[in-house]
Amino acid sequence: MEKYSLKNFLLAQRIYLILGALFIASLVVSNLIFQKFFYWDFFGIYNFEISVGILPYPITFLITDIISEIYGRKKANHVVTAGIFASVFSLLIVYSADYVPATLWSPVDDPLFTRVFGATGIAVGASMTAYLLAQYIDIQLFHFWKKLTRGKHLWLRNNFSTFLSQFVDTFSVLFLLCTFNKIEWDLFGALLLSGFLFKVLVAALDTPLLYLAVYWLRKKFSLEAGEELDFETHFYRDRQAALEMNNEKR
Repeated sequence: MEKYSLKNFLLAQRIYLILGALFIASLVVSNLIFQKFFYWDFFGIYNFEISVGILPYPITFLITDIISEIYGRKKANHVVTAGIFASVFSLLIVYSADYVPATLWSPVDDPLFTRVFGATGIAVGASMTAYLLAQYIDIQLFHFWKKLTRGKHLWLRNNFSTFLSQFVDTFSVLFLLCTFNKIEWDLFGALLLSGFLFKVLVAALDTPLLYLAVYWLRKKFSLEAGEELDFETHFYRDRQAALEMNNEKR
């Protein structure tokens, strides 16, 4: 089949690598910058007060939805697992940088560096706990709705899976940060509401981007609605058969 040609296999791998890189970068950065909080007046309707760490985080859910739709659940779970290793590795780098002493002429001295990045360990721990719960819930629900709707209504599985997983994520990370006294408990309710509403808003707004990406990828690989790339079954099987045939001829 043309869709499972070597050319398409290599292209699919490159696209998957790019999506995975964007996913990991968004996840790692969100853990590093979380200590700054900002406010956003949403057309006078609601005043958001949230961490800047939330800005790149919704991108991770958009990417896993794209991967889930085109590459399948297994590939989406692989990216989530890679994100865990990347976050832990970034934590080790930050701790090493915090441990070594700064020079007298360093623009960033030890106290300032520790103040900015000192809570990264707790942030990564809280984020990873919430991240695991939310991402796996998102992927499972995405495929539940995909099976239930027989591959139709992409907007429904995108938003319904994300809404619940984003609430779990926001609640979990705030609960752990408050438990470790990184955020005051008095702020828990307001930050939970702001964080969840912001993520829901972003999830709704990124639906056109999901449709655009999925449409392009389906067209590129000649996929039907709801169909997923399955190189493991077709590409590898055909290549193995060809190798066995060549061996027999020898």
